[in-house]
Amino acid sequence: MATLDDKEAALRAARALNPHPEAVTDPAFAGGLPFFDARDLVQVKYEMLRRVHTDGATVTQAAAAFGFSRPSFYTAQAAWQAEGLPGLLPARPGPRAGHKLTTDIVAALVAARECDPEVRVADLVRLVEARFGRVVHPRSVERALARQARKGGR
Repeated sequence: MATLDDKEAALRAARALNPHPEAVTDPAFAGGLPFFDARDLVQVKYEMLRRVHTDGATVTQAAAAFGFSRPSFYTAQAAWQAEGLPGLLPARPGPRAGHKLTTDIVAALVAARECDPEVRVADLVRLVEARFGRVVHPRSVERALARQARKGGR
């Protein structure tokens, strides 16, 4: 298997590697110019937006030439208007915050820890399942308690 070149590895690490560079048919990218790289997702999205806003292409034409759908164009446009170039990077995958350990659950964990500072994390996990019907990982409980300790000085 061939090794990735440095730019491709950097794009992958930054979550900016275009998963479908072959779908980019815009002449600037297809013409082999070294500046334009269809693997660079941010560059491809930016050029798609520029093609509409500066060159007067229609959204349908630009989206097709850059390998995107019309809804994807509008999503990229909104992200670019709100955040600039960093908005063109794909969002990190996965949950944005703890979604199982709500404020009520964390409050119950803190209260249990205050009643018995020696309570084991495994017991706290069982408490969450018994009282709230949620199965949580022990490490999630540890992190939640550590966050609360940093926030509230407990």
